[in-house]
Amino acid sequence: MSLVLHNTLSGKKERFEPLVPDRVTMYVCGPTVYNLAHIGNARPAVVFDTLFRLLQTHYGEVIYARNITDIDDKIITACAESGRDMGDFTEEFTRKYREDMGALGVLAPTIEPQATHHITEMISLTETLVEKGHAYAADGHVLFAVQSMADYGKLSHRSLDDMLAGARVEVADYKRYPGDFVLWKPSSDEEPGWDSPWGRGRPGWHLECSAMIHAHLGATIDIHGGGRDLIFPHHENEIAQSQCAHGGDYVRYWMHNAYLDIDGEKMSKSLGNFRMVRELLSQFPGEVLRFALLSAHYRSPLNFSAELLGQARASLDSLYTALREVADVEVDDEIQLAEEPFYAALNDDLNTPQAIAELHALAKALNKAAPVDRPHLKARLLAGADLLGLLTADPEDWFQQTASDEAISAEDIEVAIAERQQAKADRDFARADELRDYLAEQGVILEDSRDGTTWRRS
Repeated sequence: MSLVLHNTLSGKKERFEPLVPDRVTMYVCGPTVYNLAHIGNARPAVVFDTLFRLLQTHYGEVIYARNITDIDDKIITACAESGRDMGDFTEEFTRKYREDMGALGVLAPTIEPQATHHITEMISLTETLVEKGHAYAADGHVLFAVQSMADYGKLSHRSLDDMLAGARVEVADYKRYPGDFVLWKPSSDEEPGWDSPWGRGRPGWHLECSAMIHAHLGATIDIHGGGRDLIFPHHENEIAQSQCAHGGDYVRYWMHNAYLDIDGEKMSKSLGNFRMVRELLSQFPGEVLRFALLSAHYRSPLNFSAELLGQARASLDSLYTALREVADVEVDDEIQLAEEPFYAALNDDLNTPQAIAELHALAKALNKAAPVDRPHLKARLLAGADLLGLLTADPEDWFQQTASDEAISAEDIEVAIAERQQAKADRDFARADELRDYLAEQGVILEDSRDGTTWRRS
């Protein structure tokens, strides 16, 4: 089964074929580590983690690089305000980013290059661009001359004039053209910096990714991903730097996820509606957040709301209920992915909503299946869930987990259930009802059956 991906550069779906047979190179822009990750940062991490999982079913080697930007003006400002050492500061937020993404089921990338470890490569790239006439030094800065590239703007499909009209560009006397962007900038004595042919300074943001990609993945890579907000200027400028320095295509397939809104409004500092992943994880299991992020197609806007999270939790409860009913069923069948509808959906430009619908169809079939059919259906459901990074918990643990420290403990719930069972045995039905009502008030739902009483959190 072939994989089809939407290429931002061409504006259409294309059959994916790696440059080197059975080997894929993929780079996704990672975090700038000056604060905790918000839920908008999590969308590309989850989307391209899902693609990473899918690619591994097709190809023998998938090299996935997701960078850490640990030198940036925002980082410098945050460090100055906190009075902390930059290395310790960025190390803390890098660690917290990894923890938060791990809680969402995001696999570790193959490579995680850090910007500060590649300063030599960035200086070398800048020197190459100057030597080839695509960059110039001015007032301690080195700038890329966008007019030196005939097809600058091809990713965003806009002319230079259109891009300038719709973007905030730094107005500076040392620029030959307003749209020229910084490759290298000077650092004051109080700011972090590195020695270079142009004096002590630090790299521009766009330069960092181009240098790290070339260092680890080569002059041309298969897939480059990120959010739509990165198309211009970041990815446009990456193309300019890399192609003018090294030639070739740089990236063969560009992929971008759409924006994420909060309760119908764009996330912004002015609105104060940022939702940090760590805060959300104190209220919801990581799988609920992941499911919510995958519930819309990656190229479609996603409205992140309490209602969406409630729907995600209810959907996962339904899937886990099906698995709990067959907890003792051994899975011994080998799944032929090429025959699976959920696999076809994912291979069609990562259609996660359709893949999720197929999981629900399998769960429904599993609920009605004869014993002889359950091992195969369970195996199919788990295989599809694994590609989506879902259904990783034990079903009983899923229904008993809580994200709140204030919630009633599992031990106290079991004590109440035992007391309720004894009350029923003593025919004290009023007390049994009191205990059921008490647990309901604590967000615990009891389910009685001939085999005993099970419980789950609402």
